[in-house]
Amino acid sequence: MTTKERLFGLLDENRGRFISGEEIASSLLVSRAAVWKGIQSLRRDGYEIEAVRNKGYMMPERTDILSASGVLKYLEDITGRYGLFIDVQKSVTSTNTVLKEKAQQGGTEGCVLIAANQTAGKGRVGRSFYSPENTGVYLSLLLRPEAYDAVRASRFTTMAAVAACKAVEELTDDRALIKWVNDVYLHDRKIAGILTEASIDLESGYIEYAVLGIGFNVYEPVNGFPDEIRNRAGSILKTQGRDAKNKLAAAFIRYFMACYHDDQSAQDYIHEYRERSFVVGHEIEVIEGEKRTPAYALSVDDECRLIVRYANGMTEALSAGEVSICI
Repeated sequence: MTTKERLFGLLDENRGRFISGEEIASSLLVSRAAVWKGIQSLRRDGYEIEAVRNKGYMMPERTDILSASGVLKYLEDITGRYGLFIDVQKSVTSTNTVLKEKAQQGGTEGCVLIAANQTAGKGRVGRSFYSPENTGVYLSLLLRPEAYDAVRASRFTTMAAVAACKAVEELTDDRALIKWVNDVYLHDRKIAGILTEASIDLESGYIEYAVLGIGFNVYEPVNGFPDEIRNRAGSILKTQGRDAKNKLAAAFIRYFMACYHDDQSAQDYIHEYRERSFVVGHEIEVIEGEKRTPAYALSVDDECRLIVRYANGMTEALSAGEVSICI
């Protein structure tokens, strides 16, 4: 660990309490000058570090800034088991795009890229994903499953939806729900979206790697959401929570990896995905490009496909696509 990382850890462990520069230097076995440089570096990263003469330095109780060490402290018991490597950046183009490049260069399973801002966030079917600075958590996870074809790999999205719901509920007292196939809702507002991208070996038909991406709206932007999503977008929290972003990222990783690696969890999530669906039992429209076809959502099957019935009485199992609920 660098001096800066160790300094962050010490301040984080003592949130709300001043620590003298001398005490910090002694604890970290560095000079007072190194402590001062570390404090300035943390401030440039966005951390609010208070400094008072004759008292020292303090990180306020309700600080909520993403950091690799901040996420890892909630994952200490599983990082080795799952081979996790956490990288946190202030801003990237798209966490999925950057991690796909890493995958193509031989990156290993368990690499996680988290950003506080995306300048070119990606949504489904070529859409952009609104990713403003400091209000969300934008996370991508590299997977290299063995003997997974595209159909089996499509479950990553539904596993992630359940994991996201559980992670959100660790921060709130409210139940999160799923809009088939990849959107997470809280209080009738979308607070997370998921995009899974994969590379397939054409000879074997199996997945070479998959990049699972998810974006969470933790807080509402200062000026509100853009007009085009204002009526459907929402946030997980209304006021700043202590370390909420690091807790959310860690909880999502923990729940997803448990489901991905454990056969029993992988079976249980299907039932939970079905129970959390708020599309079933409603009149919907099945969207294919510009075409919208009225239908009724009957159920979600064991493959997490949406079973719909059209006006002519025909039924279909949708494994991918987009639907809207008729109001």
